[in-house]
Amino acid sequence: MTQQLWPSPAKLNLFLYITGQRPNGYHDLQTLFQFVDYGDSLGFNIRDDGAIVLTTPVEGVADEDNLVVRAARLLQQHAKSTSGADISLQKQIPMGGGLGGGSSNAATTLVALNTLWNCGLADTELAALGITLGADVPVFVMGHAAFAEGIGEILQPVEPQEKWFLIAHPGVSIPTPAIFGDPDLTRNTPKRPVNVLLNTPYANDCEPIARKRFYEVEQLLSWLLEYAPSRLTGTGACVFAEFDTQSAARQVLDKAPSWIRGFVARGVNVSPLHRFREAWLRTAGKA
Repeated sequence: MTQQLWPSPAKLNLFLYITGQRPNGYHDLQTLFQFVDYGDSLGFNIRDDGAIVLTTPVEGVADEDNLVVRAARLLQQHAKSTSGADISLQKQIPMGGGLGGGSSNAATTLVALNTLWNCGLADTELAALGITLGADVPVFVMGHAAFAEGIGEILQPVEPQEKWFLIAHPGVSIPTPAIFGDPDLTRNTPKRPVNVLLNTPYANDCEPIARKRFYEVEQLLSWLLEYAPSRLTGTGACVFAEFDTQSAARQVLDKAPSWIRGFVARGVNVSPLHRFREAWLRTAGKA
């Protein structure tokens, strides 16, 4: 069977506010997710023996711990599917960058195999499975830009502007606990209605901690802010600057010092994964 290559897009947190902390240590958030037209790709060859084989192992990550393998086995178990898959992963999204790479990979695996195995589960059911793999998985499964609350799992579709972004990595990886465990992190930003937040200048409560603890983030943001509104995404380490046109973003990237690794992408409110699935279903005569 011909391998199917499915998109696994990156995301940005256009804003991120921490409104409280729960007794179990998790933080309550208000955040705005938007996809970008840039990301990883996953290839699937369906097997009839039930085996799940990752043909492109990630260095330093055991297959049993890989979110792609875990997502495939979770779906297989939930849907009681006897099918398996050889899965290849082509990485473009920097790991540990706050762009949601691992969560996106898990979501693409759930969405693609649900389709290819003919499991017939709704996206809402896949999202409920996904939350057990990570708080960001549901937004990728649902496939639309969203305002998120709770720990990020309560989603409300929204339509932010689809701007162009210069997304840059400072060359360091920031462990999420380094941000959420910092005693100086703001944890009491007042909750606000989504319509207020969408019309208020965007910010990220994690950014001051990332800038304080990681000089590379401070250096990168200081440089980008000379050219355009710029922020941290998630808990970092990636930062992004927003532009109205692709050419404006590229002009700034062309000026970037050699230590900056970046790319230009467009914000999109409908995930490239879901656009691909719809096209695949039409081609297969199943739409």
